[in-house]
Amino acid sequence: MNLGRLITVLEAVAAAGRPLSAAELEAATGVPRPTCYRMLQTLSEHGLLQDEAGRGRYQIGERLLRLALTGQSDFDIRRAAEPKLIEAADRFGEAVFLSRFRGDGVEIIHVATPSDPAVSFIHPGLGKRPMHACSCSKVIAAFADADYQNSVLTGPLKAYTPRTTQDEATLRAEFEEIRQRGYAECVEEIDLGVTSVAAPIRIDNLGAAFSVGSTGSVRRFDEDRRRELGDALKTLADDIATSFRISLAA
Repeated sequence: MNLGRLITVLEAVAAAGRPLSAAELEAATGVPRPTCYRMLQTLSEHGLLQDEAGRGRYQIGERLLRLALTGQSDFDIRRAAEPKLIEAADRFGEAVFLSRFRGDGVEIIHVATPSDPAVSFIHPGLGKRPMHACSCSKVIAAFADADYQNSVLTGPLKAYTPRTTQDEATLRAEFEEIRQRGYAECVEEIDLGVTSVAAPIRIDNLGAAFSVGSTGSVRRFDEDRRRELGDALKTLADDIATSFRISLAA
């Protein structure tokens, strides 16, 4: 099948900003309708397009969205999310961080801090975090596929503090709890006296390649505060996901 025509079809669907039928695609591209039907079917089979509710109208597929999003640079990801992170840091009065999955782990790539110099906060720092002992990575692992979860849970589970969980069954139960409530907690599992909460950033049905969280002292982040932040972070994650969609469409 002609690669150039396939690209033309993908570009036409992306530019439309709405699902297209084969007839509309023919009008937009000049590609004969029977060829449009074949290309739509082929692209749909490979997840690059998807048929909206089985009605013969096609939109950009999950696989293409995943490729586009994971291919974005840290700079572009930070730029899309930063306004929301800054607003949340001021609203929470805490540091707010953005993390992404890189295939071999999760890395904090950006931190926003309160603009009020009188507000004290704990900066989580940048860089990689263990998949079993940090809210930003646990929340991504909890929403990952079973094979990846198994690789995490059956691998080395290093203890960073006496609060770090190293038992596979306990972590499996925690992952299930994270999926049920929609956010993860890390209570002194990396550093004593430090607690964090994180929620997954999900684009449609693409799983969780990113997370957003907040960190603070264990004294301030008691159970009620963690629950409050968890709910707020879930809303923030949805807002950032919308920003990512807009960035991809630009």
